[in-house]
Amino acid sequence: MNFGFVEILTLIGALGFFIYGMKIMSEGIQKAAGSGLRKMLSMMTQNKFMGVFTGFIVTCIVQSSSATTVMTVSFVNAGLLTLVESAGVMLGANIGTTITSWLVALLGFKVSMSALSLPLLAIAVPMLFVKKSKIKYAGEFLLGFAILFWGLAELKDAVPDIKNNPEMLHFLGNYADTNFFSNVLFVLVGTLLTVIVQSSSATMALTQTLCFTGIIPYEAAIAMVLGENIGTTITAELASLPANVHAKRSARIHSLFNIIGVSWMVLVISFTPFLDLISWFAVDILGSVDPRLNIEGTPMGLAIFHTAFNIINVSIMIWVLGWLVKVATKTIKSKGEFDEEYHLEHINTGIMTTPDLSIFEAQKEIAKFGELTRRMNGFVKDLITEQDNKKLSIALARIKKYEDITDKIETEVANYLTKVSQGEMSEELSLRIRGMLRIIVNLERVGDIYYQMSKTIERKHENKVWFTPDQRKNILSMFEVVEDALNNMCVNLNSNYDEVNLEKAKELEDAINNLRTMLRKEHFKNVEKGEYNFKSATAYSELFNALEKVGDHIINVSEGVVGIQ
Repeated sequence: MNFGFVEILTLIGALGFFIYGMKIMSEGIQKAAGSGLRKMLSMMTQNKFMGVFTGFIVTCIVQSSSATTVMTVSFVNAGLLTLVESAGVMLGANIGTTITSWLVALLGFKVSMSALSLPLLAIAVPMLFVKKSKIKYAGEFLLGFAILFWGLAELKDAVPDIKNNPEMLHFLGNYADTNFFSNVLFVLVGTLLTVIVQSSSATMALTQTLCFTGIIPYEAAIAMVLGENIGTTITAELASLPANVHAKRSARIHSLFNIIGVSWMVLVISFTPFLDLISWFAVDILGSVDPRLNIEGTPMGLAIFHTAFNIINVSIMIWVLGWLVKVATKTIKSKGEFDEEYHLEHINTGIMTTPDLSIFEAQKEIAKFGELTRRMNGFVKDLITEQDNKKLSIALARIKKYEDITDKIETEVANYLTKVSQGEMSEELSLRIRGMLRIIVNLERVGDIYYQMSKTIERKHENKVWFTPDQRKNILSMFEVVEDALNNMCVNLNSNYDEVNLEKAKELEDAINNLRTMLRKEHFKNVEKGEYNFKSATAYSELFNALEKVGDHIINVSEGVVGIQ
């Protein structure tokens, strides 16, 4: 058998088949879990031990450590998890991802799952056309499960026949001498493969297959498994690229954890006793064959090693999470407040595989959007009493910067929600997206109004137009009422949308309208009496009318939260 270009493509296609099945299976179960995954990640991380347990459970459910780590990076970015909590989740994800290797070892080589693939497809495909979402998602899971093991069978058939290609084994055997340098070489091979494939589970299945068919020696496969643990960190690193400094640090902790763990394990596996221990567990505890003596036992041996390594590594590294956080913090410097809080990041980590999680991430970004507009109210309020030209210029520049950020947030969140809405979702989630689109439009408009107010105050200052004490007092009073409305709006944006009540928001809206009406009546009387000049009257009128418009947009935001169109 000649192993040429077509055979290479066939091998890559078989691997792609396996990855596609794993992707469909993972997405189906994530959709079925829905908000449960989010609640689990955000609630079950009170301490680092619970974080490890949470990461393990979530990864077992979704069958993808990459999905767990990307989700974790997103939640750190959203402020739902601290760095230490996220580190615990990622440690647990490393253990959870070993489940795939056990499935492959137990079913992929001993049971002809490919023979069951077509019957499973016969069950799964009709389920995809059922209206009830839970049944449809279960169908997706079964479909992915069938394709995954079908792909594994194709993968076994696609690798070259070692009996007819003994020179390949001889070539690899020259480098697999269970010494330190050969181990490092195969660690690098495993890392590179995982970076290319972007799935440690798929690379692990490929490694088990290559070892089972005799393409690579068992000892070399052990080192490749370690490399796959390093390669999988690239997913979290890529997810953190557009994110804030906290998310970057979270991804860095994940990388440090795996790199340090692999480093000490490379030294350990260079000594025979550790591999003897793996063989003992396989033979005496599980009743399998010795993976060092029989290639039939290599898939199980690799699964045992993969799990043992990650459990031991987690048991060691969990006690130094604080140190990992410090290293990540020192190696990734903050660029200041903008990097910490206002650079639009966490919805850029990629649309999650379930609309519920995608919408949740957008909701957190919108909550920060609301906080940003609330701060603008205080910035403009301070301009009323500021007399120092230099401080005034700095304040005006800051307001302009914030207005630019509001424009950017509106555009990017709207684009994100539009992409999310193109996927399959329930009518409830569709209404939620429409409400969120209404929210961001109104928040952006609030930013525009505050910027225009700052320009009004700037012109007033340049023309040396001054307010009377009563004008200044009235405007500051209205700013305070609007501040109360903004505070309530931010509370609503940070709450569970289904539990928000509009009663207080309406009361504050009425208070703003009543105060504006009273000020306008007094204003007209004072103008008739000639209490202040025309330029002062114009600026004063523009400001209290603008604040009333802000109040209108604030109530629109809260109505968008509860779903009023």
